[in-house]
Amino acid sequence: MFMGRYNHTIDPKGRLSIPAKYREILGEEFVVSKGMDGCLFVYANDAWKAFEEKLASLPLINEEARQFARFFLSGAMNVTVDKQGRILMPTDLREFAGLEKDVVLAGVGSKIEIWSLEKWNENNSKVDINKISQGMVNLGLTI
Repeated sequence: MFMGRYNHTIDPKGRLSIPAKYREILGEEFVVSKGMDGCLFVYANDAWKAFEEKLASLPLINEEARQFARFFLSGAMNVTVDKQGRILMPTDLREFAGLEKDVVLAGVGSKIEIWSLEKWNENNSKVDINKISQGMVNLGLTI
């Protein structure tokens, strides 16, 4: 399980250091994809395979299912960690998430999210955890 938050920078060549704690789980090769809310999702290969299988089980005749699968599968790339613990962030994914220099890597359970620091701060300034907590009770989550 991924947890924690790390602030990093993308260098001028588009390389991003992956925290050692995350690399222990991810291994040397993993998947980066478009995510929701304007961030990128990072999956270990086994978690990505499980996600792919769920996408493959969606009915092709359902337009939203096709669009959902298209969004994630066409926006995914395999990346490899170099000897310095960095990955080369694909240009189209950097552009999608607005990643220029300062980024946040956030562990959120089965995946990591990569955010531009600006979007991270903007998104989190809107969060009302007390209000959200009430909705989580309806999903069966209690603390």
